[in-house]
Amino acid sequence: MTLPQPESIFLSASLEPPLGVSLRAARLVYSGLTLFDGLDLELRAGCFTCLLGPSGIGKSSLLRLLAGLTPPGVSGELRGGDGRTLAGRVAYMAQQDLLLPWLNVLNNVTLGNRLRGEAVDRPRALRLLARVGLADAALARPDTLSGGMRQRAALARTLMEDRPVVLMDEPFSGLDALSRLRLQALAADVLAGKTVLLVTHDPLEALRLGEHILIMNGRPAALSALPDLPGAPPRDPGDPAVQAAYRAILQRLEAA
Repeated sequence: MTLPQPESIFLSASLEPPLGVSLRAARLVYSGLTLFDGLDLELRAGCFTCLLGPSGIGKSSLLRLLAGLTPPGVSGELRGGDGRTLAGRVAYMAQQDLLLPWLNVLNNVTLGNRLRGEAVDRPRALRLLARVGLADAALARPDTLSGGMRQRAALARTLMEDRPVVLMDEPFSGLDALSRLRLQALAADVLAGKTVLLVTHDPLEALRLGEHILIMNGRPAALSALPDLPGAPPRDPGDPAVQAAYRAILQRLEAA
């Protein structure tokens, strides 16, 4: 089977402009413990933001709130930068790839279209798979793929949704170091122009990818921004300025 080659127009089927996100007075109570209360968050339109914080602080719950997957005990006022609801304008990529094992890669990538009863843009899906390096795996089943390939398929499925806001929950945490670096660079490239929030435990990952970095800590948790980031992403983890910023983040997290 001959697959189409990547094209510069592959990323978006629409011309919707970048969309900012505003969350006001977010509150999460879990097992009687208030994890955050009165929390405000602003995501700048078209920018890649990374969210850091210790385990159990409520990062994933905050991400699910933004995705409209509100867990019990969570509340908040959520709007797009245009004042409208975010419903139908968010793509969510979980920590696990969540590929359905009985479907091939191409059908996994186009699953959202079929579940909504929409026409499937097969050529666009194939272009996306080519862009993430899976042109030769379109008809493969997930159990035949490596962990890195599965994550690339999950990224292609997220992009296939073509939403202006993309939320990612530790999507590369289970990969080896080299695969993580490659997928980080790929994500920075293919998500350019989207409004992205990536939750991570890894300060170097945040420094490599983030145009903005938020740190979530305290009890109840609050958000603070890390100022004066060195250069533009994707950054070299070995850059002395990145290493200095890494140490500063660790100090902020240890003080939590």
